[in-house]
Amino acid sequence: MVWLDGLSWLDERHRITFPDPPKGQEIAAVGGNLSPGMLLSAYEQGLFPWYNEEDPLLWWNPLQRMVIPVGSIHIPRRMKRLRRNFDGTILFDHDFPAVISACASIPRDGQEGTWIHEEMIDAYSTLHRLGYAHSAACYREGRLLGGLYGVSLGGAFFGESMFSREADASKLCLYALHDCLKEWGFHFIDCQLYTPHLERMGSEHVSRQQFSRMLGQALEIPTRIGSWANTPHGKRCHQ
Repeated sequence: MVWLDGLSWLDERHRITFPDPPKGQEIAAVGGNLSPGMLLSAYEQGLFPWYNEEDPLLWWNPLQRMVIPVGSIHIPRRMKRLRRNFDGTILFDHDFPAVISACASIPRDGQEGTWIHEEMIDAYSTLHRLGYAHSAACYREGRLLGGLYGVSLGGAFFGESMFSREADASKLCLYALHDCLKEWGFHFIDCQLYTPHLERMGSEHVSRQQFSRMLGQALEIPTRIGSWANTPHGKRCHQ
């Protein structure tokens, strides 16, 4: 395992090359920082940061990845009815800080605490201001019911976390996001790690090698940098 010592803060224009993980392992490197250039370098190479606040910064490249190919998401009949009858609004990039803070604070079954600590919130909020990180959230009468956030590069959307204050609210956001990504020609949504919930929604296992090939193809598409709330497709998709 490689320690990334003494690396400077990188802006969004600069990149580094991460090492490959040791054979059979999933952590490629330890240390470094959460600067925009380092985060974007990681995502472009199939890595993501995941660590507890008291631990060193860990860069993961899983042996198996869960992805939803755009166009293959599964929507049960019950959810189709819920989408048709939903009496709220789904908005992109409306209040990113509120979405990521809710992802950090909403308790999850079988999980103590959160890995979305202040350092992570600050880093992804910076990526959002730079136009690389995005949120989708649903509201009713101004109340935030659920949402998700992630990073967009080329034709790939890297999902980071989602939350619900009302049953199925985060699913509504994911379906709305998927609709827009399909219109925009995206290739896949990276779900990172396996959960039964994501598998039921159409997420598939792919190997590290398969994911690397998929990512390479997705990165051939220009990245949609900037706020998604102001794009013509975005406005239509989240009405």
